[in-house]
Amino acid sequence: MTSKEQIISLVDEKKNFFSKVSDKVWETPELGFLEFKSAKTLMDALEEQGFKVEKGLAGIETAFKGTFGNGKPVISFLGEFDALPSLSQKAGFGVKDPVEEGACGHGCGHNALGAGSLAAATALKDYMEKNNIPGTVVYFGCPAEESGCGKTFMAREGVFDDVDIAITWHPSSTNAVVGISSLANRIVLFHFKGRTSHAAASPHLGRSALDAAELMNVGVNFLREHIIDSARIHYAFQDVGGGAPNVVQDSATVLYYIRAPKIEQVMEIYPRVVKCAEGAAHMTETELTVEIKTALSDYIPNDVVSKVMSECMMELGSVEFSEESKKIADDVFASLTEDDIKAGIQTLSAYMPAEEAAKEVYKKLITQPFPYKRLPIHMPGSTDVGDVSYVVPTAQLTAVTGVIGTPGHSWQQTSQAGSVIAHEGIAYAAKVMAMTGLRFIENQNLIKDAKEELKVATGGVYNCPIPKDVKPQP
Repeated sequence: MTSKEQIISLVDEKKNFFSKVSDKVWETPELGFLEFKSAKTLMDALEEQGFKVEKGLAGIETAFKGTFGNGKPVISFLGEFDALPSLSQKAGFGVKDPVEEGACGHGCGHNALGAGSLAAATALKDYMEKNNIPGTVVYFGCPAEESGCGKTFMAREGVFDDVDIAITWHPSSTNAVVGISSLANRIVLFHFKGRTSHAAASPHLGRSALDAAELMNVGVNFLREHIIDSARIHYAFQDVGGGAPNVVQDSATVLYYIRAPKIEQVMEIYPRVVKCAEGAAHMTETELTVEIKTALSDYIPNDVVSKVMSECMMELGSVEFSEESKKIADDVFASLTEDDIKAGIQTLSAYMPAEEAAKEVYKKLITQPFPYKRLPIHMPGSTDVGDVSYVVPTAQLTAVTGVIGTPGHSWQQTSQAGSVIAHEGIAYAAKVMAMTGLRFIENQNLIKDAKEELKVATGGVYNCPIPKDVKPQP
C-alpha cells in the first residue's frame, strides 16, 4: 500500500470512533473556557489512542495537548470544541427545533473540528508507529475560539514555540485550503461610573454613566469616517444602569470589538476609540475604566504548507456522501432563504464562473475539492488561529459538513454538525490533514522553506495583542 492508501485506511478504521467523539461533544455544548465536559471527552479519546495528555496549558483549565513520539519534526494539529449561545437544535432536522430552548449549540461545528483534527493526529501517529518513523505528533485542545481567543493566550505563554508545522481545518460547505487572511480583533469593555439622583427633582446632582456610554458611541460613529475602510467597529451594551427613567443611571458598560485586516492597524485604532471614551467621561463628569478582555491577530496563510495541503486534497479527490446525508441535505436546503442561496453562489464563484456556480449550488452538498488560491483579501470574521500563524507555519482547510448556503452561526449549522454529514466531512478532513503532516515528515526541507516564508511575513516577531496582566475569562 502507498502512504496515501495507508492513511486512508487508518482513518476509515477509526471513523466510527471519532464520529462518536464528535457527537458526544455536540451533545454537551459549552461556552468558551467552560468546556469541561467537551475537553474531558477529547482528552479521554487522546489517552485511549495512545497519546500522553497534559492539562492546564497556559493556566487555562480547558486547554490541553496530547503528545506522541519524540524529537523532530514536531507536527501539530489544532482542535476546537466550544459552542455558541442560543443555538440549540436537534441533529439532522431541516426545521428549527431546539433540544432546549435558549441553550447553547454547536452552530460553528467545533465539535466536528476537534474530533477531525484528533482523527488526523491519530492516523499520522498510527502510520508512524506502523512504519517506525521518528518524530513527534501533537494535538492541541484549544478552548474559547468564539470569543475568548484561547489560542492567543496559549501563544502568549509560548505553548506553540517548539512546533514546526501547525495544521487545522474548519467545517464548511466547500472543500478547499484557506488562502485568505482574517480580521484581527481587540475586545474591550468600557465601564462608566456616575452618581444617582432623582431625574426630575434633582437631575443636577446626578452624573449619568449611560449618557457617557451613549456619547462614546456617538464619538466612535463619527470616528468611522477617519479610519481605514476595511476596519470594523461593533459595540453592545452590557449594562445600562437600570430600568428606571426617574433615576440618573450611575453605571453603564459597553463592549467593543475593534477589527482590522492587520493587528498593527487594530493597535493604531484602539487608542483613538479610548479617547472617545475619555472625552465622553469628561463631558459627563463620570469615571471611566477600560478593561481589555481579549484579542487576536490576523491569520497569515503559509503558502508552503497550504500548497502541500492542497496537493493532498486534490490527490484525495471528491467526498462521497451517503444517501442519509443527501436526505438531510435536502431537508436543510429547503429551509434556506433566497439570500442564503445567493450567498452560496457567491462562495462558489470564488472557484468557478458565476453561471456555473448558480447551477452547482443546487447540488446542495459540494463534493469536489478546489485548488488553493492565495488572494489579497481577508475574510470578514476573525479567528485566533491567526496568533498561531504568527508563531508557526500554519495552514487550514475547509471541508464540507453542511449544504452550500448554510448561514454561519445558525441553527442549520448546529443541525448538520450533529449529523452524518459532519461524520463524513470529519473523515475527509482527517485524511487530508494526516497526509499533509506526513509530507512534512518525509521531506523536512519543506519545513525549512515554510519557516523562511513565515520569517519574511512577520519579520520573525510576534507581539501578542493581549497584555500580560489580562487573564482568560468566560
